Amino acid sequence: MNTQETAAPATKAYAAETVSAIDTGDTLAERKIVTFLLGQQTFGIEMSALIEIREWETPTPLPSVPSYIKGVTNLRGHVVPVVGLAERLGWEPSVLHSRSCILVVNIEGKHAGFLVDEVADIVSVADSAIQMAPEVEVTEASLIKGLVQIGQRSQEGSSDKDQTMVSLLDLSKLSPTRHIDLAV
Repeated sequence: MNTQETAAPATKAYAAETVSAIDTGDTLAERKIVTFLLGQQTFGIEMSALIEIREWETPTPLPSVPSYIKGVTNLRGHVVPVVGLAERLGWEPSVLHSRSCILVVNIEGKHAGFLVDEVADIVSVADSAIQMAPEVEVTEASLIKGLVQIGQRSQEGSSDKDQTMVSLLDLSKLSPTRHIDLAV
């Protein structure tokens, strides 16, 4: 096989990535991630899905909903469901404190709020640094889209000891209306 035969597919792949990056307005092969804490675990979501970060306020409760649905809140005239993310992931409910907040996100055109313990950072991550989540036996389709190591911002010259593993959430699988949408 000569180098021209191997270069053509690589060039096509690079061109496709370039077009994709131009279409989305993102820099080539990089995305911005909003990181946040639930207990001692760090999670992340795509910055492009974030609408706003709101201070915690008690939502209006709803009857006959799963326990992880904390209720609804008003976002500029729109009713938005508020989900206790720790409970949605099957963990103990978050303990509310001064840094608790609601991440209001857009999930396939619908808004939802997720209660998190605190927002940590906004980081740029190379697509190549994102690893697939391991396939393990679970009762529900994986809510984790991928895993990525990020450096601690407080330390210059970070090493592996200063790295944090971030679980990137698949928001489409966390939608409060997902079960209704699947049935339709």
